[in-house]
Amino acid sequence: MTVPFQKYHGTGNDFLIIHADEYVPDRGALAERACDRDTGVGADGILYLALEPKFNPPRVVMTLVQPDGSVAPMCGNGARCAAEWAMDRTGTDSVMIDTQAGTLRADRTDDGDITIEMGTATFDPEKIPVDADNQVFEEEIEGLEVTMVNTGVPHAVAFVDDVDDVDLEAIAPPIRYADVFPKGTNVSIASPNGSGGFHQRTYERGVEAETESCGTGAVAIAVVARRLGRTDSDPVEVSPPGGVLRVSFNERGNATLTGPVEHEFDGEVAVESPIEP
Repeated sequence: MTVPFQKYHGTGNDFLIIHADEYVPDRGALAERACDRDTGVGADGILYLALEPKFNPPRVVMTLVQPDGSVAPMCGNGARCAAEWAMDRTGTDSVMIDTQAGTLRADRTDDGDITIEMGTATFDPEKIPVDADNQVFEEEIEGLEVTMVNTGVPHAVAFVDDVDDVDLEAIAPPIRYADVFPKGTNVSIASPNGSGGFHQRTYERGVEAETESCGTGAVAIAVVARRLGRTDSDPVEVSPPGGVLRVSFNERGNATLTGPVEHEFDGEVAVESPIEP
């Protein structure tokens, strides 16, 4: 048995999109197989989307299953891909995305990019979560000086001289699995680009590797940089390996994430039926 999918990516952060009505007996197992870049289709996760076009703007219910089989409450680039998918099917330029981290609005810009609201970032240790009595700003954890923030998912953000000089695959896992993070954390590093923006690299929880782009990570870098006085730009340009993202802030200090989305191709993926007792 197979189910159809559409492959989308936002600045290299790529996802298989499967309609939530499709019968998938084990979503976690399918993600582990299909996301594998050697033996599967290859992706940073599977987005299960349910479209509710009767609303104005249309609504999309989004569930992200990551390559390790876990479910992530939020994904900035994934939500932008979900928005493009929904806009393609409804002929609209605005949609609402229901995620486990809240309901967010997405809009198509005049140049064709997708902008999504990212809610309110928090430095509250209980909401990140991190085992700390106070907010964590530039404190050493497993050898790296990090600031902790939750932008829908937790991020440990560190500023370095040059992101290309860092062995991220070596330094990130000890932080990602540090005892102070009861639910783990993403690890994002940033270096200034000379014009108020930053170069970005992110090791993603659930992918368990560096990705070409991370939307929540880009927002985390921009939020932390502004909080620490490292930039006063708006928008803040953040450049992961896969492209350029722009993080803006409204009058309440909430962030939006803007960047391109591309529909790569369509296909079908095999679904294993559960073994009968």
